[in-house]
Amino acid sequence: MTITTPQSAASIAQEAHAEKMRTIAYNMDLLFPGVYLWLGSIAIRLGGHEPDDSPHRYPGTIDSRYGIAIVLPGYRILTSYKGSYDPR
Repeated sequence: MTITTPQSAASIAQEAHAEKMRTIAYNMDLLFPGVYLWLGSIAIRLGGHEPDDSPHRYPGTIDSRYGIAIVLPGYRILTSYKGSYDPR
């Protein structure tokens, strides 16, 4: 028997935002064409793909509160983000 506790709305929102940032990091790291924008708790992705988590879950994330990236076909990336995609 397992006991689970209900998650708060804030906790669920944080997990959803972390997943969006992981998806943006995945697309920027693998250079999938698209436009990616993140401003605080808002994360917008136009293009790209959902992370392929098989056989292993993609661990990367974005460690910046705001930024923009444009990945063009032909593996060209224009971005304001200069950090690493590795988790802290």
